[in-house]
Amino acid sequence: MSERKTIYLCLAHMSEERLEQEYVKEAFDTNWVVPLGPNVNGFEEDLKNFVGEGKEVVALSAGTAAVHLALLACGVGPGDEVCVQSFTFCASSHPITYLGATPIFIDSEKDSWNIDPELLEKAILDRKEKTGKYPKAIVPVALYGMPYDCDKIMSISKKYNIPVIEDAAEGFGSKWKGQVLGTFGKYGVFSFNGNKMITTSGGGALVCANVEDKNEIMWYATQARDAYPYYQHTAIGYNYRMSNICAGIGRGQMAIVNDHIAHHKHVQALYRELLKDIKGVTLHDAPSADYDANYWLCTITLDPEVKVKGQENAYKEVIKTAVGGAAGVIHAVDSATTDCQPNENVEAMRMFMLNKRVEARPVWKPMHKQPVYQNAPAYVNGISEAIFKVGMCIPAGPMVTDDDICYIVDCIKEAIIE
Repeated sequence: MSERKTIYLCLAHMSEERLEQEYVKEAFDTNWVVPLGPNVNGFEEDLKNFVGEGKEVVALSAGTAAVHLALLACGVGPGDEVCVQSFTFCASSHPITYLGATPIFIDSEKDSWNIDPELLEKAILDRKEKTGKYPKAIVPVALYGMPYDCDKIMSISKKYNIPVIEDAAEGFGSKWKGQVLGTFGKYGVFSFNGNKMITTSGGGALVCANVEDKNEIMWYATQARDAYPYYQHTAIGYNYRMSNICAGIGRGQMAIVNDHIAHHKHVQALYRELLKDIKGVTLHDAPSADYDANYWLCTITLDPEVKVKGQENAYKEVIKTAVGGAAGVIHAVDSATTDCQPNENVEAMRMFMLNKRVEARPVWKPMHKQPVYQNAPAYVNGISEAIFKVGMCIPAGPMVTDDDICYIVDCIKEAIIE
């Protein structure tokens, strides 16, 4: 077989029309190379039109910054608690700790893999009994683009008067019963990191319910300056505004966002067809028509009984680099194993696919199993940990072709020992 390109998990790409270059060039030509300007305003307007429902949008430097500011605007501070989905990336929970608050981790329901509403309500009542007060916010997550049950979550929010911050960082363009995620709660979080549905190279946005909320977020995002002819501050602010350069990329990307979403759905449909007869391999799919997922990443589970080539060598050597090529600096570890990790056949499949130049990764390790959160309260049912042991992400990005998908599925078949 001839040398083949590496098939990456999910990388957003630039449009053929190169609109991004035109907007970025305009920023340089007009000397708007700062965290404000026409591209920022234009990108926010594009996002407003995309989400609809009369919402307001603030473009920020990262999705993590959006979570942070939303929590701050909900009044979260030292000693408070926030209910957050455990089955997620750390950016959903870390900002809670930035504010001196405590994350209360909630496990998943088995079909969507997202926050379990019954456990959520149980946790709210239990925290009230234990601490004398309700949690300050609820943070559901659109895991891999799959919607959460907005009806049940918003009903709980209304019942206990607890605001919802939707972490739709992975769910840009996903919908619940036809309504765009990020528009149900008090705030909605988007991410435009380099691997998301669209990219600004890095960046994010916060969907707000009204102009007043938008202005408060904008104030905090621009160092919280008071109206004097000199710099005076009555609150701690942050340098979280998106740059005019990044926003220019985002404006170009918005011209093709629907094409990206359609492509990801097409990839999911093709995987669905090609994987359906492979014994022991299950593609995670929407539980019902209410869940209109963008399928940012496609995910599979491997039955524990499935035998994979090289399985006997799984976890025999310490990993030298982080999963994900652009993950940055990592700490070296002494052991190849932890007390909560994917099954050996899942790790063997990852290694086999890597040797075939296909990037595959384990699903997110639940936050309540992370050492940094070992003392955080958690309300669990075992579902997220069970999925973590058998789950795997496979490529789904805009650069993944039909031929690539056929090759990926062939590699999965080749890896399995009959």
